[in-house]
Amino acid sequence: MTSTISFNVAVIGGGPAGLMAAEVLSDRGIAVDLYDAMPSVGRKFLLAGRGGLNLTHAEPPERFLGRYGSRSTQIAPLIQAFGAEQVRAWAHGLGCDTFVGTSNRIFPVSMKAAPLLRAWLHRLRSRGTRFHVRHRWTGWSETGALLFETPGGSVTARHDACILALGGASWPRLGSDGRWIEALRRRAVAIAPLAPANCGFDARPPWQPLLIERFAGHPLKSVALRVESDQGQIFDRRGEFVLTRTGIEGSLVYAASALIRDTIARIGQATVRLDLLPDLPAGPLASRLARPRAGKSLSNHLRVQAGLTGVKAALLRECVPAESFDDPTMLAGLIKALPIRLGAPRPIDEAISSAGGVCFETLDERLMIRQLPGSFCAGEMLDWEAPTGGYLLTACLASGQHAALGVMDWLRAQSLSAPAA
Repeated sequence: MTSTISFNVAVIGGGPAGLMAAEVLSDRGIAVDLYDAMPSVGRKFLLAGRGGLNLTHAEPPERFLGRYGSRSTQIAPLIQAFGAEQVRAWAHGLGCDTFVGTSNRIFPVSMKAAPLLRAWLHRLRSRGTRFHVRHRWTGWSETGALLFETPGGSVTARHDACILALGGASWPRLGSDGRWIEALRRRAVAIAPLAPANCGFDARPPWQPLLIERFAGHPLKSVALRVESDQGQIFDRRGEFVLTRTGIEGSLVYAASALIRDTIARIGQATVRLDLLPDLPAGPLASRLARPRAGKSLSNHLRVQAGLTGVKAALLRECVPAESFDDPTMLAGLIKALPIRLGAPRPIDEAISSAGGVCFETLDERLMIRQLPGSFCAGEMLDWEAPTGGYLLTACLASGQHAALGVMDWLRAQSLSAPAA
């Protein structure tokens, strides 16, 4: 579809949300100038795909939307318009076939981000999108022009509308550094503090040196993690994660990270419970542990009767008092619900993504900033979060499309209300 009125729109930020916004606008005949602070666009997108680009997730829509937690209501219209099926169709249109993995995660057949990004940028350029790299946005001038810092000095640009898609703060070396906050706060835009999401946590007290030396970096597989917050929220899921030098991280921890982080923020710490043997009930486990050792060491007894070895056995020793090993029933209970006390999330620049950002309450239904007509927001700089599994990328793409369509709607209204020449 082609616009019959000539407009020019600035898209600031060359991540998935910004690139999708540029695609939607250019496809409709809008002239697009895309600005990015880095020497090239899509850097975080490329890094995220290094281990296999997880595009989206093949689960029922209701469960999919539930992954966005307290912001599910705001994210719902975006995902309903551009969800998992639309993401797959979009990738196919770029020549990248996809498949559904055993975990219901959806990947390109190539598993790589680079071919998709190359095809995407080629399509954008062929539609006239102009790229301006090494342009760091710093706000607006007194007359409303966009301000940029470049290697050649400060420059200004004027456009009919702009979409801000500047990311969060979890990858500063790739451009997601949160430096946009100050420019928006100067315009009284409400912003929730940025915080780490999909992140690891530090143990309190810190791990003993022997545990770090022998088992840091080792995965805990086939375990179940339970988190009960001080406000009654419960997370209980099976999976795996990794023991780190300072605490724990990995997919199962990431899935619970919002609940853990928010609990720590309220009360100063969080205690998670780890079931080291989720396939063995506590009763039979206690009976096995009560069998005579017959001269075996405690380590051998745990190995023979419970199958506990390596990092699982070491973590058990780390987290429970020595006297608990003399009571089979108590020990079984601890194996089934091993308490791990966590004192702080890892720094935001180590996180996979960030929470917080521009509050939805300061935006209209088109994602336009209410007090800044013609300025829209999209992507991770909005106040939402989601676990890994394709949910992050899907919502970024969906919000980019939504903001672009919002720009079209606003420009159309502006042109209709403009006085005749």
